[in-house]
Amino acid sequence: MERRRFLRTAFVAGATATTGCLSALGGGNENVVLPPQEDQLGDSEDLAYPAYGQGFPEFSLPNPLTGETVESISENHVTVATQIYATCPAECIVTGNQLAGVQAALDERGLGDSVRFLVVTFDPRNDTAEVLRDYGERMGVDLDAGNWEFLRPEGPEEAERVVTDSLGIAFQRQGAEFIHPSVTFLVNPDGYTERAYQGERPKVSRVADDAETVANAHSL
Repeated sequence: MERRRFLRTAFVAGATATTGCLSALGGGNENVVLPPQEDQLGDSEDLAYPAYGQGFPEFSLPNPLTGETVESISENHVTVATQIYATCPAECIVTGNQLAGVQAALDERGLGDSVRFLVVTFDPRNDTAEVLRDYGERMGVDLDAGNWEFLRPEGPEEAERVVTDSLGIAFQRQGAEFIHPSVTFLVNPDGYTERAYQGERPKVSRVADDAETVANAHSL
């Protein structure tokens, strides 16, 4: 019961109840390519995390697998970003599998160099380079493709600053596990959020189609 209550609160924190058709939420936005997100939980400005048409937060974190520092926004790529912890027994396994499927689908469409994946861990104490590599391999990620970045904050304080304060995703340790919602972001090269897919199972074809539309619009 406590887990369900925390997830619900974190997931829709700040959201205002709405009535009527959700397709009228955005009303169009010159900063984005895609139309308003019909399954969005509320107006973008009322959600805790970056949503349709809003600027995506700028931050930089190291990729422990490569030793390179990676920026959250890239003018040369469409970005698919999410947050996980590698020993998660449930949600993060599903999310990882789904995004590995998106990676494969985009590679088949010739968009492997146009779309990149940023996966931020909020458990930097345990998610070493070896642990993250193992997670990626278990999920079916092509780590040799050059478009998948595991990002690891320096410690718990930076993890909270990036994941909770910047991305708006609250997480809470409970024993050896974390309670956390799952949101996957689609960000255009100009740094604006095209989609915020709620839940641990973003549909592979939907994310791939949306990413392809944005990439083509930006001539990537």
